[in-house]
Amino acid sequence: MFSEFDGRCCSRMDCSRLTPYFLLCLGFFLHSGGAQVLTESQWGPLYRTLGSRLSITCNVSGFSSHSATKKFQFCFFSPSNPSTPLNIISTSNKNFGYAMYSGRVQTGDIKLTHASPNSVVFEMQSLQRGDEGEFECLVLNSESVYNGIYSSITAVKVIDNSLSVSSTASAVLSHNEGEALTLSCQASSNTLQHTHLSLGWYLHKSGEDAARPIVSLNRDFTLTAGRGFEGRHRTGLIRLDKVGEATYKLEMAKLEVSDQGEIYCRAEEWIQDPDRSWYSIAQKDSARSNLTVKAREVRPGSSAVTAMLSVQPSSLQEGQELSLTCSIDALNQDQRFFSVAWLRGDVELARIGPTGILSVGPEHSGREKDGDFRAARVATRDYRLTLQPVRTEDQGAYVCRVWPQERGQDGAFEQGEAQDSDSVQVTISATESGLSLEMASAVSVKEGDCLRLTCTVRGIKGQLSVAWQRKSPHAAGFTSVVALNQEGVLEAPPTGRSASAARPAADTFTLELEEVTAEDSGVYQCVVSEWKTNSKTTSQSQTATVTVVPMESFVTLGLIGRNSMATVGDSVELMCRVRGLNLPMTLSWTLQRYGSSLDLDNVLTMYSDGSIIWAREQHSYQLRVQKIPNGLYHYLVINGVSQREAGRYQCHVVVSLKNVPKKLESNLLAVIVHNPVSMLSLRPDPSLRRHVNTDVEMRCTVTSEPSATSRYSVTWLLVQQAEKLTLLTTDQDGLVTFGSTLDPSYRKRISARRSEGPTFQLSLRQAQTSDRGSYVCEVAEWLQVSKSQWYQLSPVIETIQLTLTVPANDLRVNLTQRSLAASEGDEVKLECNIITGAFAPSLFYAVSWLYSRDDPAEPKALVELDHTGLLKYPQVRGLEGLQGRLRLSRPTQSSFRLHIQRSHEEDGGTYKCMIKQFHLDNKGQWQQKASESAGPVVLTVKVPGKNLSVLQEEVVLNVSASQKFTVPCQITRQSSAGSEFQVTWFFQKDTKFEQEPIFKVGWNSTLPFWNGNELRFSRPSPEQFSLTLVTEKSGLYFCEVEEWVPSLSHGWRKVAIERSGNYNIIYTEGGNAEPQCQSSTFLGILIPITLLLLFVIFLLVLKLCRSKGVKKPQPSLWTEQHPLNSKPSVDS
Repeated sequence: MFSEFDGRCCSRMDCSRLTPYFLLCLGFFLHSGGAQVLTESQWGPLYRTLGSRLSITCNVSGFSSHSATKKFQFCFFSPSNPSTPLNIISTSNKNFGYAMYSGRVQTGDIKLTHASPNSVVFEMQSLQRGDEGEFECLVLNSESVYNGIYSSITAVKVIDNSLSVSSTASAVLSHNEGEALTLSCQASSNTLQHTHLSLGWYLHKSGEDAARPIVSLNRDFTLTAGRGFEGRHRTGLIRLDKVGEATYKLEMAKLEVSDQGEIYCRAEEWIQDPDRSWYSIAQKDSARSNLTVKAREVRPGSSAVTAMLSVQPSSLQEGQELSLTCSIDALNQDQRFFSVAWLRGDVELARIGPTGILSVGPEHSGREKDGDFRAARVATRDYRLTLQPVRTEDQGAYVCRVWPQERGQDGAFEQGEAQDSDSVQVTISATESGLSLEMASAVSVKEGDCLRLTCTVRGIKGQLSVAWQRKSPHAAGFTSVVALNQEGVLEAPPTGRSASAARPAADTFTLELEEVTAEDSGVYQCVVSEWKTNSKTTSQSQTATVTVVPMESFVTLGLIGRNSMATVGDSVELMCRVRGLNLPMTLSWTLQRYGSSLDLDNVLTMYSDGSIIWAREQHSYQLRVQKIPNGLYHYLVINGVSQREAGRYQCHVVVSLKNVPKKLESNLLAVIVHNPVSMLSLRPDPSLRRHVNTDVEMRCTVTSEPSATSRYSVTWLLVQQAEKLTLLTTDQDGLVTFGSTLDPSYRKRISARRSEGPTFQLSLRQAQTSDRGSYVCEVAEWLQVSKSQWYQLSPVIETIQLTLTVPANDLRVNLTQRSLAASEGDEVKLECNIITGAFAPSLFYAVSWLYSRDDPAEPKALVELDHTGLLKYPQVRGLEGLQGRLRLSRPTQSSFRLHIQRSHEEDGGTYKCMIKQFHLDNKGQWQQKASESAGPVVLTVKVPGKNLSVLQEEVVLNVSASQKFTVPCQITRQSSAGSEFQVTWFFQKDTKFEQEPIFKVGWNSTLPFWNGNELRFSRPSPEQFSLTLVTEKSGLYFCEVEEWVPSLSHGWRKVAIERSGNYNIIYTEGGNAEPQCQSSTFLGILIPITLLLLFVIFLLVLKLCRSKGVKKPQPSLWTEQHPLNSKPSVDS
């Protein structure tokens, strides 16, 4: 176990085999009584939008030192390479992160901070597309043992930010105090995951740092008023309504001076994490509008108020003008503020606020727009409501209601108690008119299509105007949609549904709504008014019930598949059939893996403009679209399917109606991927029997036919007494990993190799007795299912039985004494042979050669070669020269040889070799098994003996005055090929007189003696010497030869002296010299000399012929031009 980490994330058991690691931890926990250390992080997957902030908390508990600050690391596992960790950041090592993350860490985009000694917070300020994957939190163990779980993994999915927010308000808004403000905001999201939206309206006042929330609709659909707006929200003066699926309307009934500033809406998208907590994944603001509220200065005052209502006339006909005047009676009325409202029954028709702002109920907003409904303050105490032309539905009991308004120091009004007038009954009778309308009473339209309503007019007498109104199923009255006045000008409300009105014919009015949704259902009313001289004379209305058929009822979305039950490597085709949809759409493919209810992966998204975003590995998928009648087929083809692509597929269609996404989902289709059947077969080595301390090789060969893409992973295990030990594993990429429990010394002795076949080989060096057992070769075949995906087939197992034995001790050497003679200077070879013995690779030998010159009982070590190959020369006085000429060799496994180079005479003596046998024990220590000494070898080194012979020839020669004669000296035999000769010529008058030296040539080619007589010396060959002289002395002339030979021990020495025959010279005056010798002797001398001269002449002619006309000076052949090389003189 380790106590620290070296900068690598290792929590996946380096870190890929979670199951064995889990079992190991479980067994340890059961043994120790329970886990102590527990590392926890947020559950996954966490869905976060691109560019948003990611925060992951990580806590650890169970350490013995709770207050000590723990060291944490974060690593990342990419979906494309889930087995390789990428270092991100560490609390203890600033250089921990890889280069791809170090820049983001330095800029603060990635942070890891301690929230407490036992917890950290990992933050990414801006998520990138490549951040999708698994984040691992790892705590470093600072204690001596491991006990618990030290890492935790959180999966993160990065999705697109599809939140959109927009407002229809103008950039500048100006209102008076007390007026009403209505603003609309549209917010929607196209996220495939289940999310909630929250929306709030904010007011940013000048001089304040942060904006204030006015009112918010939270993600759980509850309304919350901001600080300072609670009171007005409770009284209904501030409202926030959701109109339809994506429209949020803010209503502020009475603006106050404090309401001015920048007003905008803010939408947030929330997703529920697996721990059931909600997290904001996106936030956007609409454009800001600058709101100005003008104040009105008044003096405070209070008194009782009385309201009176007068009607002119109280009975009238349809089309006439109705005037309702509300009179107020109060003290200091000129200095006070009032709110006045007109009610028919319990329905408020219109209200004039304290600042004179008119607000009209939704039922009459269209009439107020057309000028049929008017209200104003006509005098200090009078407020008047005018309706023209009146309709029969305007009759009823009318009441005038008055509220006194007190203005505070901050400019806000405080409403007093209401006072009602007496009720006044108004009667309106219908007038006869030829104007009539025709319109279909019920219309059905598909969602997303265009709604077209036609209103036909009969009995036209004057100019006509039309107003189209709508009443939703849950509303009390009609609201204006669009109007076309009598001059043909189109009038549309500032906010609301986009619509168009037209008059294609004199008696026909039409209303068109594009991309209708369910919100457009309801009752539509066509109100046609007749005008004469700018005065409306009569009005008629007709209604039609419009039903919007939801898209789910006519659009079919089905998912079917071909070969959805496939084998790894096959192709699967999924078909998403979309029928009945003629609108631009966005189609997405999602995958839900087996065993996961939350992990929903987006495969791809195809937008209406044809662009495609791939959220998964694109090379595994192909997309194809086919048009069919009334629909489309979207094909998703999975090439080379693997278990990664197995799961439940679903296609999703999103249609945008009025900028609001409409989502449709198909059925789920399961893609089941079966594992292929392995056809792998192996042939292992038979049972092996080897000696200990030898190298053992075990082979496992694949005999089945591999595929073109096959790769193999191999695991070697050792089984001993039912216990399995994993030795090493070679993965399909050739990466070798040793077993986690393998002893380090064992790792040094084993290796794995692959050769042709393929054959997998396990090498075991210096096998020990503890290595015996059953070696299991487990081979798994991997097939390539895509460019970057490989799949493992079921492994095949074979066993090799290994038996190890200790070799017997049977070392025997030759004990016979031998004698050996050699000549000085020769190379001597001494043999030491092993007769019997084990020559296993596990056995090693040491050899020592001993030598004794005089006493064999006291040998001395000359040279030693130990069992490891180390050569040593012991220091022995007097034997340094011999040791310098020694060389060892081992020509055969059983033979050791000692070479003595350039043997000397004193090298003679007794030589003996000693052999020791060694082997390695199971602890790796050298042990001597045996030792034997061979028989002695007696060596005698001989020097050259005397074998000199000089030609013995007796000659009598008569010479006259001044006649030259030659005394030869020829060596016929010599003791050594390297001999040198010293020749001296003597004169002796007769045998009774002493010898007188005439001329001497030294053995080293020097001329140490010459008596000055006229003479000439020559040496025609190495064995022939001659001396030519002139003399007047009669007597005996002869030569004496001394033979000198080189000695390696003593240098040059004289070994022999020989004398030639006598030349008897008889001197006569005037006579001719005639040699007195036999003709055979003369011919024996003449013939060699003649042949030698012919040979010299041939060489000269040959050299002259080879030259090319240029004569170069040649060295002289005369002996006078070649001085003899002198050699060192050594006394004999």
